[in-house]
Amino acid sequence: MLHDDDRALHVDTKLIHAGEWRPRIEGAVVMPIFQSASFQTREAADYHDIHYLRLSNTPNHVVLHRKLAALEGAEAAVVAASGMAAITTALLSVLRRGDHLLVQRCLYGGTHAFVTRDLPELGIEHDWIDAGDPASWERQLRPNTRAIYVETLTNPLLELGDLPAVARFARAHGLVSLVDNTFATPLGFCPAAHGFDLSLHSATKYLNGHSDLVAGAVIGRAELLERIKHRLDHLGGCLDAHACALLHRGLKTLALRVRRQWENAQRLAEFLESHPAVARVHYPGLESHPQHRLARELLQGFGGMLSFVLRDGLEGARRLVGRLRLAVFAPSLGGVETLVTLPAMTSHASLSPQERARAGIDDALVRVSVGIEAPEDLLEDFRQALA
Repeated sequence: MLHDDDRALHVDTKLIHAGEWRPRIEGAVVMPIFQSASFQTREAADYHDIHYLRLSNTPNHVVLHRKLAALEGAEAAVVAASGMAAITTALLSVLRRGDHLLVQRCLYGGTHAFVTRDLPELGIEHDWIDAGDPASWERQLRPNTRAIYVETLTNPLLELGDLPAVARFARAHGLVSLVDNTFATPLGFCPAAHGFDLSLHSATKYLNGHSDLVAGAVIGRAELLERIKHRLDHLGGCLDAHACALLHRGLKTLALRVRRQWENAQRLAEFLESHPAVARVHYPGLESHPQHRLARELLQGFGGMLSFVLRDGLEGARRLVGRLRLAVFAPSLGGVETLVTLPAMTSHASLSPQERARAGIDDALVRVSVGIEAPEDLLEDFRQALA
């Protein structure tokens, strides 16, 4: 059986013990991998209750769902085959033809492409909002508006909107509120505690933390999660049992990893801001960040992501990434190793130059996912690359 008292535990303890089977399966301290696509059916009220891997209800899935829900103090959770599978399935579960979506202006490139290119083909409209200007949102409401979508910390500019106001606005107008909480992690921000209906994660990133799997997660209200899981069952975006086991293992060290990443990111951001070759740094832990005071109020940590622009532009950015020795020039983020990328070439390559310009994403912008290396070594690597 699974215990319901997990929610009372400290988050560090939840990462280890929440959702685990008690007593342990055959006494195994580590959750076994159930290498079975099909399971003996005893009682099934409908199709979605049949025990089958594609229906995301194997023992490996159940443990993850319970642990993730407990981490954010939410009612339910479901894992998916990727972060984009989680995002698209969630949106397709709360929107239908003829509906309208309010969405934050600066988004992860994959989400931006889905909202601007795929949703219109399905008859779903959208309007961009400034997540930091609640007074402007009412003007963009329509009778068919059904949801509002934001990111805790935007990718790649690390902007922070008025998140509590988003949740209040949604409740006041009968909208479903969705927040991509990937950058903040459940340790940095707890969406359910601030009134959000749904929290989304690319579990590829911090939740797993070892750059060796692709996964996604949706966490939130049970009624909405049932709809999302049913849609996921039909779309087929389930997570394999082995990936479930890797994600389960990665979660157990989340607190240790991200707190070190937060510390390293703060030191690196301060170093870069003081360097003469750097024009500007985007990191909410810096007093120069426009939402620094709000970040101090809302976040438990400023995150492990930062971005910056060099004074000599794109050529300087290319030279920098070519000279780094420890930091790896590679896409993705949230792993134990430091990764650098140029968003215009990777995460936001699907946007046109005009779309990137409107979002404020400079083609020379360098994004850094800070790892858990010794901070002295990390600073020295960037120092020599900038020399």
